[in-house]
Amino acid sequence: MPSFLVSNNGPLTGEVTISGAKNSVLPIMAASLLTDGTCILDDIPRLEDVEVMCELLRHFGSKISPEGKRFIIDNKGIKNMPAPYELVRRMRASFLVMGPLLSRYGRVKISLPGGCAIGTRPIDLHLKGFAALGADISLGHGFIEARSDKKLRGSSVYLDFPSVGATENIIMAAALAEGQTIIENAAEEPEIIDLSNFINSMGGYVRGAGTDTIKIKGVDSLKGVAHTIIPDRIEAGTFMVAAAITGGNILLKNVIADHLRPVEAKLKEVGIRIYEQEGGMRIRVEEPLRSIDLKTLPYPGFPTDMQAQMMALMCVLPGTSIITETVFENRFMHVSELKRLGANIKIEGRSAVIEGVDYLMGTDVKATDLRAGAALVLAGLCAYGQTRVSDIYHIDRGYEAMESKLKALGANIKRLSC
Repeated sequence: MPSFLVSNNGPLTGEVTISGAKNSVLPIMAASLLTDGTCILDDIPRLEDVEVMCELLRHFGSKISPEGKRFIIDNKGIKNMPAPYELVRRMRASFLVMGPLLSRYGRVKISLPGGCAIGTRPIDLHLKGFAALGADISLGHGFIEARSDKKLRGSSVYLDFPSVGATENIIMAAALAEGQTIIENAAEEPEIIDLSNFINSMGGYVRGAGTDTIKIKGVDSLKGVAHTIIPDRIEAGTFMVAAAITGGNILLKNVIADHLRPVEAKLKEVGIRIYEQEGGMRIRVEEPLRSIDLKTLPYPGFPTDMQAQMMALMCVLPGTSIITETVFENRFMHVSELKRLGANIKIEGRSAVIEGVDYLMGTDVKATDLRAGAALVLAGLCAYGQTRVSDIYHIDRGYEAMESKLKALGANIKRLSC
């Protein structure tokens, strides 16, 4: 099984271009099912999760023509069929096809989703939204089915938690429904805005994306369009931490600075210098760093997808740092792996108390999920000796050519085939 072999090679320096956002391209590819037309998507990251979504869309009859970072998706021949377990189990975001298919056909059947084992992430909020729009929901034999004998009708939906996936799925389901749908306590992530902009460019009506109240007026049909995916703020944040943990000086290109404010604020608190300049953001270590506390929260709070990477940095900061995880209840699985490298971490409920150590020592570790894998690579960049990170298929799900980008910055990292 492939793994990464990482060694300490000193400060990382140079430029890195951030890829299109994984968490944006997946719902937008799913939303392309809302039209019979052709959609052209640019800045597509070539990730394992994107390949799974391509397989899923092709299962429904979409014709997808990759041209470098551009995908041409022709949906003229799509058919509404059950989404098979062998595809859906590989990626939780597969569940996002439920909203557009329900909106177009009035019925959809899909296997229960898979993905990283970082928490329960219940789908009840998705189903609550579909039911509010008039769908009958049935569960059984590993499948979920939603159907409506009549066209879906707009309604008000209050989300008990600002779930990104539920917000996206309800927006897509409401796009072709009759009347107006209002989502309250909606997720506010930039990826929600990108999806809404895509649907609006198709001829839809979505207003309020990026706030906690989103209004969708259903339209009769949507057309194919061209759209460019926003940059990946989590990949950008990961490289910001790479600069910090190695004492480096990195210029990030293709970033939207406003999307990075929560991560930027915490890194500045650590003592990192961050400069916005023409062409991107520069992250530079100019002074001794210090410990901090942070709490993960829904956007615009600190992203849970950056928690593991920040923990890797905290392991080598002087003093005591505390992380409180409020989004997922099982997102400290990387702690045991970081402790194998010599980290001093104690778990107290939903908080992790990290006592900084003078150094980490390389050893064999395992990526337990996507962001945990990234954190272990970052830890390996500053550890003495060699760190071998296994199960890197998790990393390939969400980072495009991570080792190539790190090598270009001077990192000593190579992919082993077994």
